[in-house]
Amino acid sequence: MSRFLPPATHLWLGSADPDFLDLARREIAAADPEAVLQPLPEAPGLVWVCSQRSFADLAQVWQANPPIFLRHICPIQREFWLDEGSLTQLCLDEELLAAIDPALSFSVQTRLFGKLNVKPFQVNAALAAQVAAAVGAPLQVKDPQQVISAVILANLTGIRAWLGLSRAAQNLSTWAGGIHRFRRDPGQISRSEFKLLEAIQVFRIPLHPGGQALDLGAAPGGWSRILRLHGQQVTAVDPAELDERLRSDAGICHYRLSAQTYLARCAGRFHLILNDMRMDGRASAHLMAAFAPHLEPQGAAVMTLKLPHQHRLRVLRQTLDILGSAFPVVRARHLFHNRSEVTLYLQKEIPAPYSSTT
Repeated sequence: MSRFLPPATHLWLGSADPDFLDLARREIAAADPEAVLQPLPEAPGLVWVCSQRSFADLAQVWQANPPIFLRHICPIQREFWLDEGSLTQLCLDEELLAAIDPALSFSVQTRLFGKLNVKPFQVNAALAAQVAAAVGAPLQVKDPQQVISAVILANLTGIRAWLGLSRAAQNLSTWAGGIHRFRRDPGQISRSEFKLLEAIQVFRIPLHPGGQALDLGAAPGGWSRILRLHGQQVTAVDPAELDERLRSDAGICHYRLSAQTYLARCAGRFHLILNDMRMDGRASAHLMAAFAPHLEPQGAAVMTLKLPHQHRLRVLRQTLDILGSAFPVVRARHLFHNRSEVTLYLQKEIPAPYSSTT
């Protein structure tokens, strides 16, 4: 059974890390104080929203100034109650099909919650076949221009499903639920490599061949390895030894010093400075501010900010205040591969207008 949702009703779904959903809900309330938010216990990290502002309006606001903890949104334009294991009831009606632009690539992104006898790829294939037959828009799974979002949730009352169509850029991330997936490289040194790979995509970090990069707290060397794969000349700073696979790389110069000692003795000029050190966020921010003079004009920096279990927003705001004295541009996002931390992107010069597709 399907239910048509009147255009005046602005319904959508927001996604965040379950441990940060409370902060994502604050961001939604700040953008729309009259919005009604309903957590979905069967779907950790997901929140149902009935908004006073249109999905397109909110998406436009957040494209210009992306939220930190809310990492994905998608509209709800149709609601279904499904029988167990049945996909035949989940269909795109004529009005929804007519809204798909045949000239733009599309993808179907499905998320399932609870015990279901179907897989996401089955739902994707079924809905994509409907689009192919009726519209003819080109299917492009990676980096599509428009997205059909399908969210299916099973609980004690039945199987509830939502469908919505949007431009991919409106969703804050081109990945379903903002969940970035990377293949594990056989040469991977540490899990933290995924954090940098995601940051490179989300913030569109410029990595020009031959650029000079400084990796603070580099050991065991995961971020240095990613930098080398992107053609960077790396200065790695850490009292600990790097992974043995990096020791023969002439493009990595390792200083077995603390970041503070390196700053006092040897600091040069860099196009990019990275900091993934485990230290108090405010102390880490002061350190990054001290390194700011060693960035080239329009240089960039990336740091992870470790957040305590208590007073997370206070520490975040204090850290951003410290960094703001040295970097005119500071952006923060809780990435999928972050845990109890957020990733900060810093720039010395104000770049061209930023449009987020994260």
